[in-house]
Amino acid sequence: MTSSIGVMLPRDLPSTQVVEYLQTAERSGFDEAWVVEDCFFRGAIAQAAIALASTTTIRVGIGIMPAAGRNPAITALETSTLATLFPGRTMVGIGHGMPAWMRQIGAWPTSPLTLLEETLDAVRGLLRGEVLTTVGRYVRLTDVALEEPPGLVPPVLAGVRGPRSLRLAGRHADGTILAEPVTPEYLAVVRAAIDAPGPHVVVAYNVAAVDDDASLARAVARTALEWIGEPDWAVQIAPLDFAADLAELHRRAASRSEFAASLPDEWVDRLAVVGTPSQARARIDQLHRAGADSVVLIPAGPDPWAALRALGRLI
Repeated sequence: MTSSIGVMLPRDLPSTQVVEYLQTAERSGFDEAWVVEDCFFRGAIAQAAIALASTTTIRVGIGIMPAAGRNPAITALETSTLATLFPGRTMVGIGHGMPAWMRQIGAWPTSPLTLLEETLDAVRGLLRGEVLTTVGRYVRLTDVALEEPPGLVPPVLAGVRGPRSLRLAGRHADGTILAEPVTPEYLAVVRAAIDAPGPHVVVAYNVAAVDDDASLARAVARTALEWIGEPDWAVQIAPLDFAADLAELHRRAASRSEFAASLPDEWVDRLAVVGTPSQARARIDQLHRAGADSVVLIPAGPDPWAALRALGRLI
């Protein structure tokens, strides 16, 4: 896979604007558009189908569907439909899902790693046209096969963070999707942990804000970085030389917004794709060199359309 640049469809964009947003992203020259299945905004498969049907060339990624939320045979069936109708344009990400959301719907498993491994194996096998009978801890299939498996099998990626999950992704997925923030330091950890036996695509999400005034871009990016001090993000922050200072800043902050507002400029520059167009583009190139096959930009700021226009300057 050649180095590519994608953009994320904002999860809270009004549904009436989705098609135009995707078409604008394609006209702007982005290689990929990524949709997310955050609870409880919009479904991943429905969004991907709309994205593929309303555009012509842009690749569409799903990042991610939670393994606990679907039967893998149905995931494979829906994925196969997309891949058959739009060959070569579909990428599918499956992950653990956010524990709080999965518990909210009564779906968090006792062993998330086992569930993800069994799900990835089943989905990939079915997409390859195999007839599966499996008796796993979570996945149980009896003589299951797709009636029309795709001629061009889409990559199935694992959306994961930590070392055990990354090792699993290297063995059981075609690639890995990394949640924001993704830094060169974290990519080095990721590539070492994955240790895949063959080609393995790495997709790196990052908050992104661009302005001719770098300070204005940083101010916008800060508002989207307020979560990174939470425990779920610790594994991504740990490789950074300011990890301990960031943890202390988060501990002292009275709120997430205060924490984000206190982030030093130099930290923001390393935690996001941010700054002037030349600065932001240089950061994308740095991430590609560090091991990201695809850098996916998450538009930051209150106006998603202004953010998309600004990020289009990087293409």
